[in-house]
Amino acid sequence: MHRLPDILLFTALTTLAVAAPVACSARAVATPAIHLNQLGFLPGASKVAVVEGIAGGRFEVVREHDGAVVLAGDLAQASVWPASGRAAAAVDLGALDAPGRYRVRVGGHVSDPFPVGADAYAALGDAALKGYYFNRTGTALAPEHAGRHARAGGHPDTQVRIHASAASAARPAGSVISAPGGWYDAGDYNKYVVNSGITTHTLLAAWEDFPEVFGGRDIGIPESGDAVPDLLDEAWWNLRWMLAMQDPADGGVYHKLTNLRFDGIVMPDAARDKRYVVQKSTAAALDFAAVMAQASRIYAGYEAHFPGVPARMHAAAEAAWRWAQANPDVIYRQPKDVSTGAYGDSHLDDEFAWAAAELFVLTGDEAYLRAFDRHAAEPGVPAWANVGGLAWATLARHRERLPDAALRTRVTDAVLGLAQRLAAQKRDSAWQIAMQPEDFVWGSSAQALNQGLILVQGYRLGAHRDYLDAAQAQLDYVLGRNPLGVSFVTGHGVRTPMQIHHRPSMADGIDEPVPGLLSGGPNPRQQDARDCPVAYASSQPALSWIDHDCSYASNEIAINWNAPLVYMTAAIQALTPAP
Repeated sequence: MHRLPDILLFTALTTLAVAAPVACSARAVATPAIHLNQLGFLPGASKVAVVEGIAGGRFEVVREHDGAVVLAGDLAQASVWPASGRAAAAVDLGALDAPGRYRVRVGGHVSDPFPVGADAYAALGDAALKGYYFNRTGTALAPEHAGRHARAGGHPDTQVRIHASAASAARPAGSVISAPGGWYDAGDYNKYVVNSGITTHTLLAAWEDFPEVFGGRDIGIPESGDAVPDLLDEAWWNLRWMLAMQDPADGGVYHKLTNLRFDGIVMPDAARDKRYVVQKSTAAALDFAAVMAQASRIYAGYEAHFPGVPARMHAAAEAAWRWAQANPDVIYRQPKDVSTGAYGDSHLDDEFAWAAAELFVLTGDEAYLRAFDRHAAEPGVPAWANVGGLAWATLARHRERLPDAALRTRVTDAVLGLAQRLAAQKRDSAWQIAMQPEDFVWGSSAQALNQGLILVQGYRLGAHRDYLDAAQAQLDYVLGRNPLGVSFVTGHGVRTPMQIHHRPSMADGIDEPVPGLLSGGPNPRQQDARDCPVAYASSQPALSWIDHDCSYASNEIAINWNAPLVYMTAAIQALTPAP
């Protein structure tokens, strides 16, 4: 069972009173009867639209420039999706492979226009990755890179205090360290090693799996053009901060760098509270070890640009692992004077398995494989508190490094088994997606994309086209093929979130939010319902979303949610065959 990111839950305690004066009514958006990916499709991709509220009849696909009907057929029988409680029928548009711009017509209803073309997701991929630049800490965002979202720098984090919970003989409470760089975690201005772990790993996995998508691709960040792929430049901004979160005296890793309480709804340069590193934890050490092991082997290919860095990351990974072995159950406990996000996790076998897998791939030392075996459970869909699936995916990605055929088969079967279950859920769904009612958790948009990531792994292992089509469906869901008729990515789609819970977007005086950021999406627990001046329109899992900046439970953004968007956009671009 996936746990809620309590970083977001704690936001309610300290910010909504501040946010209330700038809040406005939720945007009223008409929900279409025909739902599809609002950014369109690659020519060779699976293409599906979903029709609601229309019983039977025929559909037509109309070419927009001349009105010609290029595809037609009968609607399938509608069925009810439990997540929405409404009947819907899927329409297969897969035969539509000629580049162009089209609409689906059913009776008197016409869909949004959508393109079919080789560059359908190029702008989305750039924006999703550049979202991290917009969330950089400790630096100004210049107009030549940030456009109208340029801003002054904030939170330099060069004078960070050691909190009493993190004190040691060499670093007593109140002493000062420097830990600059990194990304703001979500709608708040703090930085958390645990959530940075899965985020940075997913970005680096996108590079490992699809280097052809990112090589030579400039997205307009200050480092663009420096002979290092922009994805690796951007990841380094966070990795250098993570390195500073390790205590050099013992290898332990501080859980977070934070204010004692959340900043108000202000721009970063207006935030003035003191900053602290808070408590070391086993989860932080293991997530750190996993990411540093992965990064060490990747950045080794760019030693000339990062001299000494791969070796430093290797040593840091092993030091963190040793600390975790000596301190296997140091659970993060929120100090009484700290009210920012906890990212607490009391189940650590998945973190041990993941760190062991990454360290094995880096070093080849089979002691790490034995550690993986002691801690690994069957893989699940990745989330910040459930990273065991990342361990299996890493070993599958590097299965040629495994010492024998039996282990290679075991790893392959485990990943394929999860992908097969997700593909079956997709086939059985009225909406032709894998999401079940219980998957609509805090950050459900990322849950959909992480399901897609597992399906991509299954496709890469077994080359079953069903897995790739199911992965495409997960991206389609996020980009508009959902009962709300919303693309959950800011600035990308016909109907997009306009009032995300994200401090720079709330405080900058610009109507449009920072682009390329993924809204958390429907969340039926509605933990913010008492704090929002507008009500959720529905309690149904797939409909529990508000486009309002009060809604930290459904409309916040987070770095770990954008990462699978980067991954999935690259995967679909790289893997979809030509028609």
